[in-house]
Amino acid sequence: MKNIIVAVDFSNATPVVIEMATSLAKAFGAGLQLFHVVEPEPSYTAYGFTPDEFPAMTVFRDEAQRRAKHKLSELLAKVRVEIPAATSHVTEGSPLHSLTDRVKESHADFVVMGSHGHGVIASLLLGSVAEGMIRKASVPVLVVPVAPE
Repeated sequence: MKNIIVAVDFSNATPVVIEMATSLAKAFGAGLQLFHVVEPEPSYTAYGFTPDEFPAMTVFRDEAQRRAKHKLSELLAKVRVEIPAATSHVTEGSPLHSLTDRVKESHADFVVMGSHGHGVIASLLLGSVAEGMIRKASVPVLVVPVAPE
């Protein structure tokens, strides 16, 4: 294990997931990359707007990206105390597809992520990135259970 991706969603799972991933990286001498996906808002084109007619959507998207990068850089600074070469990456898209793409692009060989335990109904209605990763991942995935808030 040389390259670990840590899926970060800024929820109550994040500190536990980062702690587990940092421990693994130290134990194996592996690199660590914090990874966050900003989910896109519904497209304004679906409602018949052009970007010029609905500029607030672009402003909102840009602000979401800015905030995610800022939060991730704060987490990265804490992680670098123990893993100095740790990196981070923010992208926009579907969390599951973005994560599987990032694993391939960065040649990661392990993923650490959290599970919120929302229950069967929520998983059926909302889906689960953790469940999807277990089914579609090309590398081992460690799902860290986190108690609901």
